[in-house]
Amino acid sequence: MTSDHEIRPCGERDIEIIYEIINDAAQAYRGIIPADRWKDPYMSADELRHEIDEGVKFWCYTEDGEVLGVMGMQDVEDVTLMRHAYVRTVRRRQGIGGRLLSLLRQKTSRPILIGTWAAAAWAARFYEAHGFYLVSPEEKDRLLKRYWSIPERQVETSVVLAERGRSL
Repeated sequence: MTSDHEIRPCGERDIEIIYEIINDAAQAYRGIIPADRWKDPYMSADELRHEIDEGVKFWCYTEDGEVLGVMGMQDVEDVTLMRHAYVRTVRRRQGIGGRLLSLLRQKTSRPILIGTWAAAAWAARFYEAHGFYLVSPEEKDRLLKRYWSIPERQVETSVVLAERGRSL
């Protein structure tokens, strides 16, 4: 039996499911990222709404009508940031994140940047397997301070990946 899947822009009706998927999938960070950066829920409904209000456009991966993964993209100045990429815990390692990333990469001609937790080595490996590379620590600090609005402590504990073949 084959499943029917699609990747579509998320709408207002998807806010609750985006919230659910982010907070389910972010459990992987519990005990991994610095304790002072962890909170429960990982992303509150207000924080999610703020991200959307700041221009993060979410895309949903669905199978048979069920949303299984989400990924956001946000144009900031002259780059596109891939933000908040999460797949339901029970559906990880099935290509969903890669399909979302592949489609979203096609939706911009700008250089793409991705920030993630330094301690989440699996996340960096995922992006490296899909054509991104870790920038130097100095470049990471510069990019995070220029393109993201995050606390200094998060800058200290994060890494940035850039897309191979698109110059910054």
